[in-house]
Amino acid sequence: MRVPLTVSDFVHRAEQVFADTTATVDEPNQPAPPVPTTTHRRFAERVRAWQAGFDALGLAEGDRVAVVSQNSARLLELLHAVPGTGRVCVPVNFRLRPEEVAYIVEHSGASALLVDPELDLGGVTAPHRFTLGEETEALMRFDAEPRPWREPDEDATATINYTSGTTARPKGVRMTHRNIWLNAVTFALHARVWERDVYLHTLPMFHCNGWGMPFGLAGLGVPQVVLRKVDGTEILTRVRDHGVTLMCGAPAVWNAVLDAAQGWDGEVPGRDRVRIVCAGAPPPSRTIARVEEELGWEFLQLYGLTETSPLLTFNRTRPGDDRLAPDERARKLSRAGAPALGVRLRISDTGEVLARGNVVMAGYWDNPEATAEALDGGWFHTGDGGALDDEGHLTISDRKKDVIITGGENVSSIEVEDALFAHPAVAEAAVIGVPHDKWGETVKALVVPVGGAEVTEAELIAHCKARLAGYKAPTSVEFRDAIPRTATGKVQKFKLREPYWSGLSREVN
Repeated sequence: MRVPLTVSDFVHRAEQVFADTTATVDEPNQPAPPVPTTTHRRFAERVRAWQAGFDALGLAEGDRVAVVSQNSARLLELLHAVPGTGRVCVPVNFRLRPEEVAYIVEHSGASALLVDPELDLGGVTAPHRFTLGEETEALMRFDAEPRPWREPDEDATATINYTSGTTARPKGVRMTHRNIWLNAVTFALHARVWERDVYLHTLPMFHCNGWGMPFGLAGLGVPQVVLRKVDGTEILTRVRDHGVTLMCGAPAVWNAVLDAAQGWDGEVPGRDRVRIVCAGAPPPSRTIARVEEELGWEFLQLYGLTETSPLLTFNRTRPGDDRLAPDERARKLSRAGAPALGVRLRISDTGEVLARGNVVMAGYWDNPEATAEALDGGWFHTGDGGALDDEGHLTISDRKKDVIITGGENVSSIEVEDALFAHPAVAEAAVIGVPHDKWGETVKALVVPVGGAEVTEAELIAHCKARLAGYKAPTSVEFRDAIPRTATGKVQKFKLREPYWSGLSREVN
């Protein structure tokens, strides 16, 4: 008889097979009392206690439970506990303003809201509201009579993950148990995860990469070490102290680690042991080369979206790649990668990446128009421009909305940013299109220099012209102290564009 593919499967197996080995190590630096280091048996007991507590509240199957929290062991437990009983988990970006959180809670129809004690969300309400920590420990029912693990319908909604809104309200992405199960197993297979790994959470767990991976890790008995806030030195310390072997993060995370490694006392930990999965934004080839050469960590890349659970492609070195020159090896690793097992990709006539597979969302919550548009023709429309090469690997050229059209020529902001990152004085860079009377828009670079470095606008423009076609090079460079990013490290280009396009009849988004 067929067994449904549900979230419950992972904790159930971990409790059976890895009962007395470490499951979680909580973040010690948080306002709520940390959860003591747990075994897989204790983790399963806590998941069941959450579920019994929700039962006692009267929450029914299908009810939504919203959670707004920075990374913690409690949030990790909730990712399993809520959907494991047929309820729907709504992980919310903790960096949103209260009115934005209130919109998501209201739009999802959440019956319960659980909030990190560090967050000020006093005006956000739900029928049941709790602060994570002592209040939720009192909610949990450890004395409830043990019940068998429940098996919801694998096609039922397990989570609703809201995409970050830029020019419109965020959309709630409905992920099914089947979506999550297949994504977790596929990731574990491609990343070669096994029980001797130790995973460090450097991504926020509300993000698709942050919540998409813990399930497969739990089912394979992998200890999960919680990091609340990204800090390069803290990451290196956790790698050393806990024997970390696997992490996932955006390029900004790895740049922070590289910076911290410069001042690290002694040999950088994890050499020839750590694998990092880069996701969230295309990495500069220079970052890849530095990670592998300076840290001795293996670099892997993942591409996907919230709407695809997220894994669509995976890229890691192939036999023989170790004989390549470092620059060529980094160039090959900078591609998004080959389609993951079970995924079908094609490029539309307009150059957009389209995808099919069991990891594609069921649709947007309470938004049939957006669902129909995104899934038009039986393919998910990613909104990313890209191309497939002779090796079957996908390269992302740009978000369609981030392509700069200057004088009728398309310019990929990613390509220009990669050229800028090749300059030793550039720490961060973001390229946008700004209005131009003659060309419609023109290329502008916003640059954060390396600390102490001196570099001029003319020097960076000349540097790019030596590497790119003339029309692709920036026509202006503005130096900044910082570049705005999302919680996962993505550059918020809509914020960078806003002052230049404000008040104009046409805006690039």
